Amino acid sequence: MNTYQAKIGYARTSTVEQNLDAQIAVLKEAGCGMVRTEQKSGTSLEGRPELKTILDFIHPGETLVVTRIDRLARSLSDLQAIVTHLKSKGAHLAATEQPVDTSTATGKAFFDMLGVFAEFETNLRRERQAEGIASAKQRGVYRGRKPKINLEAIQAKLIDGCLPTEIAREMRISRGTVYKAKAQMTLNHNGNGTAAS
Repeated sequence: MNTYQAKIGYARTSTVEQNLDAQIAVLKEAGCGMVRTEQKSGTSLEGRPELKTILDFIHPGETLVVTRIDRLARSLSDLQAIVTHLKSKGAHLAATEQPVDTSTATGKAFFDMLGVFAEFETNLRRERQAEGIASAKQRGVYRGRKPKINLEAIQAKLIDGCLPTEIAREMRISRGTVYKAKAQMTLNHNGNGTAAS
């Protein structure tokens, strides 16, 4: 077999109850000499040894063939990672039911567009998150992240006469954090009309 024309099929269903036969038949008809299968969720690239084997051993000029892109990945970032890996190995990606074939000029543009769409998806997610936070703040229900450092505990140790370096070491925090707690304590005292010590 000429490895530069080899097609490797990948068929996947999310559960063992689903049947792989239709995908396998289509992939063989598309010229795949080998078809690897697995019945795992496509929400992550982890825990999919058959796909990992293909990606590890695919050769330059070979093509990974799926029936549909969602058989390969369910997120744009995962798909982009797979495509980037194939590109780095000089291999291609094709789908039998979608106009995807990265061995063509149009397909090469697909590589580039993936990056654009992934960035777009990330920006949309950040925008939605920012809008959600702004809306929660307007309603007075946004609390933000819970502080990881107990300022009151730091201030109590300061009042007891502990040195900032000792507190930082004991609480495993930076001295800067201790000084911030000390400064806040001073501000609070001043705000209450009490002279700072």
